[in-house]
Amino acid sequence: MRALALVLALAAGAALAQEEKVVLKDAPGRDKAMQCLACHSLDYIQMNSRFLDKAGWTASVNKMINAFGAPIPKEDVDAIATYLAENYGKPSAK
Repeated sequence: MRALALVLALAAGAALAQEEKVVLKDAPGRDKAMQCLACHSLDYIQMNSRFLDKAGWTASVNKMINAFGAPIPKEDVDAIATYLAENYGKPSAK
């Protein structure tokens, strides 16, 4: 019975931890990146940040526009990809 209570307590704690609000870093291009909220939560950015560099973010934003119809002007793609790469991009190999 104690084991079940412990498992339930841990599960409840994990569920609460997952509901933390994501706030984008304040940097140039943040306003453009906020357009992503039209289609999905900002969790997507954190989930993919360790995999994507600028080219990857550019491809991802273009996919959102071309394949999924995201309401993002094409002229904002570079600003969004630059912001995401600089603030959430895959660490570069040194």
